Amino acid sequence: MIEINLLPGKKKAAAAGGRFKLSLGLKLPDFRGIIANITNPWLLAASAAWVLVLGGGLALFVTSRARLAVLNSRLEEVRVEKRRFDAVIAQKRQSEKIRDSLVAEINIIHQIDADRYIWPHILDQVTKALPPYTWLTSISAQAATAPPAPAATPGAPPAPVQTVVGLSITGSTVDIQAYTTFLRQLAASPWLTEVTPATSQTIVEQDRPVTAFTVNARYRVADSVYIHTVPLTQSLR
Repeated sequence: MIEINLLPGKKKAAAAGGRFKLSLGLKLPDFRGIIANITNPWLLAASAAWVLVLGGGLALFVTSRARLAVLNSRLEEVRVEKRRFDAVIAQKRQSEKIRDSLVAEINIIHQIDADRYIWPHILDQVTKALPPYTWLTSISAQAATAPPAPAATPGAPPAPVQTVVGLSITGSTVDIQAYTTFLRQLAASPWLTEVTPATSQTIVEQDRPVTAFTVNARYRVADSVYIHTVPLTQSLR
């Protein structure tokens, strides 16, 4: 309700009752009078309950929006981390492929080296085991049965293939004790195994009795403590 005073002079006194008038004469409702007119306690309780529900809903809405903003920010950070870790994982897999390729090449090189130096090791060990007054007539290769390969572990690189070489050593000696010494020293070699005498007989050579013998053995790769590497080239002063 808007009241306009058209008469100059004194203004009307404000009416009692707690109404507030604006400069334009706008009157606000009397909330105290409205509340005083409400005498039903259930209506008051319902009104208070609605106020609480609305206030709680508003607070929950504000809290949910704040949590959603925080979660969105965290989600963006996780996406950035995921992209970074995806790049790291891809690089790791590429490195593993390169490693597997290098391991396969190294195994091939080991197999080639193992086959390359078999007979130098055999000749070296036979020469060291040869006692005085004993000479050899032949050293020949024989077919040998390969030992069963161990079961491969899942995910492990393939084990290098062990080359199995059997050999037959034929020689003569003028002393039977030299023959037994030769057998004992061959059996003590880390590069030879399964040393067994095959034949032994006395023959006459140049009007002298000698003992002709044949020994069988098998080559094996010695333990690493017996393997020594030296440079292929050395500087000469």
